[in-house]
Amino acid sequence: MSDGHFTVGVDIGGTKIAGGVVDDAGGVIARARADTPHRSTTPDVVENTIVSVVEQLFTQVAKEQVTAVGIGAAGFVAADRATVVFAPHLSWRDEPLQSRLVGRIGLPVTVDNDANASAWAEWRFGSARGEDRMVMVNLGTGIGGGIVLDGRVELGRFGIAGEFGHMQVVPDGLRCECGNRGCWEQYASGNALVREARSLMTAGSPMAQDLVARIGGDAAALTGPLITAAAQDGDPTACELLSDVGRWLGIGLANLAAALDPGIFVIGGGVSAAGDLLLDSAREAYRRQLPGRGYRPEARIVAAVLGNDAGVVGAADLARHREEVAATVVPSSAPEAAPGLTAEVDEGAPPRSRLWWRRRHTG
Repeated sequence: MSDGHFTVGVDIGGTKIAGGVVDDAGGVIARARADTPHRSTTPDVVENTIVSVVEQLFTQVAKEQVTAVGIGAAGFVAADRATVVFAPHLSWRDEPLQSRLVGRIGLPVTVDNDANASAWAEWRFGSARGEDRMVMVNLGTGIGGGIVLDGRVELGRFGIAGEFGHMQVVPDGLRCECGNRGCWEQYASGNALVREARSLMTAGSPMAQDLVARIGGDAAALTGPLITAAAQDGDPTACELLSDVGRWLGIGLANLAAALDPGIFVIGGGVSAAGDLLLDSAREAYRRQLPGRGYRPEARIVAAVLGNDAGVVGAADLARHREEVAATVVPSSAPEAAPGLTAEVDEGAPPRSRLWWRRRHTG
């Protein structure tokens, strides 16, 4: 049940900017969206689009009912939770996104990585509820990731933990937009799925006949959802393509299990809509690649349940928690921080005026 106050979440991906007004139970009560400007445009264009989406939401829910805005950005977000250091699929480089948006929106603004936001949403309201060690992997334009440990999002020392898509899985492999070669997202993302399908089409392979027919021969019109739909209709080539992406997914998950040992992997993003057509081959490859296989417990691999809402819900919920903490006065013997938060105090201030002024997710 909502407390009557809402937060806004904005999920910024490589192709779309989705916004929603979210209540305290994780329900989305209003929505708006726009296309993501091309990365060749200036940061101001992306900022303008974000503000436009938020303003559309304020036509559906009164701004006075909204306490904060959370941004889930597709990129490396600094530990201050205010600056986008680098966004491979956008034009942001050391972009002070929080400060640019606060004045224009007129509300407190939180910035986090979009995959962290999705992971938080699935842990709070979705398929990872009740699990104290979870890793989320989002398969979209690239691969994003988030880690939730004991009720907090793990950010790393510099704020950019969870960038699993840029782990190298193939030495000297395909060039990635991050600047390196052989990154995981070059083999297990939506872009990888479409690239492989297009290569079959441009080679004139008879295996691609069904896909060619679906798009009238225009390889540029091929998309991940179209390939997924073809696989769900039984097209063997589409099924094989998804199985290949699933195999690469499982290999990467086994590497993550060796490093992080979670209890559950949650697979989200647009490619996860393929369900078991993707996950069955991922589970098989995971078991085959898992270090110590047969002698250790295996993490579950499940699909996310919040779908396209995860980033919006997570960004909004992180913003809600930041505002709750910012309003909390910490006594000299401070209790543990609320879930998802890290308590820090100003040691030079009088004890009665110490505030929880920093949050691991928002800065």
